[in-house]
Amino acid sequence: MAMFWIQFILVLGAVLIGIRRGGVALGLIGGLGVSLLVLGFRSSPSEPPIAVMLIILAVVTASATLQVAGGLDYLVQLTEKMLRAHPKYVTILAPLSTFFLTVCVGTGHAVYALLPVIADVAIKTGIRPERPMAISSVASQMGITASPVAAAVTFFLGFAAKAGHPVTLIDIISITLPAGVIGLLVAAAWSFNRGLDLDKDPEYQARLQDPEFRKSLDANVTTLDKEISTTAKLSVALFFAGVGTIILFAVCPDLLPLNGEKKPVPMTTVVQFVMLAYGAFIMFAADVKAKDIAHSSVFTAGMIAVVSIFGIAWMSDTFISANKKFLVDNIGVMVKMAPWTFAIATFCISAFVKSQAATLAITLPLGLALGLPVPLLLGLMPASYAYFFFAFYPSDLAAINFDRTGTTRIGKYLLNHSFMIPGLIGVSVSTVVAYGISQMIL
Repeated sequence: MAMFWIQFILVLGAVLIGIRRGGVALGLIGGLGVSLLVLGFRSSPSEPPIAVMLIILAVVTASATLQVAGGLDYLVQLTEKMLRAHPKYVTILAPLSTFFLTVCVGTGHAVYALLPVIADVAIKTGIRPERPMAISSVASQMGITASPVAAAVTFFLGFAAKAGHPVTLIDIISITLPAGVIGLLVAAAWSFNRGLDLDKDPEYQARLQDPEFRKSLDANVTTLDKEISTTAKLSVALFFAGVGTIILFAVCPDLLPLNGEKKPVPMTTVVQFVMLAYGAFIMFAADVKAKDIAHSSVFTAGMIAVVSIFGIAWMSDTFISANKKFLVDNIGVMVKMAPWTFAIATFCISAFVKSQAATLAITLPLGLALGLPVPLLLGLMPASYAYFFFAFYPSDLAAINFDRTGTTRIGKYLLNHSFMIPGLIGVSVSTVVAYGISQMIL
């Protein structure tokens, strides 16, 4: 028992130090943790998550090529046209837009270009910007577990296959997509009447007395004047064709050739070569320079995710494999009797790790070691998003900065910020719904 707790403190300390350092530090320190577990405690190292890393590499490279080709700008412009056509419904349309934008491109980083537009639409309509801004930031991250090309989803797909309990991409999306939509709709409904209207907010009215503040509200924020090239539109069509091809193979595996075991090529491999192929199509069609892809924000964020998952997943899996008997004997029964406790543990880890893929890399091996079935783990997947809790995530900070009225903010007591209640509602509702659906269809 003492050896378990010493190793547990080592792993927990490695995670906390990695979080504090940020960036690729989580992966580097995870690798250091593996070294200490193997050389210091004589544990056998588990297999590193190579297949998952390759999937993320392929998807991120295709998404980054789409970004450089101007495809993300085109998607944002289309969304702005819809929001400005129906400004009174921005509190419901904006989070739906950010959610599905993430679902389409596989990363929540696409939301940054849309946040100033959402704030501008709300201000010009007289709606308190906090209402659509907070839930839109939350919804952009909730969309990750519902995207067929997101790192978290591809990690779950690879993990389930490696564990010998395969689930299909369609299984995952058919659970997480409706659950995510229902969760964000409930959170958006709560947001409709949050806070005072701008014309009744004494703090906002006091700010209006400042000429410079009034001038800032008149700033013209739009992407509609940005010229979108034909190749940018073509890049979007090609990217969606790639996603559609993956879904087609997932639905009709008979279309795939058989491997050496007389079984269709696994979807974890299909995602890799399909996304790389369509990334190449986009590169040729839009004449994208390779160096620009490597320097894009989407590619940088994706590579950080790959390194983080490499180290942290390897360390976590090594620790759990070495202490599987202790975990099962001591907490396995409790978790099986009350699965919601595992969802809470996943939520708490995500609040600090700030990556759904990295959170799943830590929790899924533990869940499997405790004897939780893969369908149950899939039903609890939405609980892997909790980094709104401290409101330090870039999309939350961007929402605060883009709200020129100052209604979207971090409160005096740190946790009483604009994202707390929408986040808690959205994640808890989507987790309950996903759990229910998983029990019915799997």
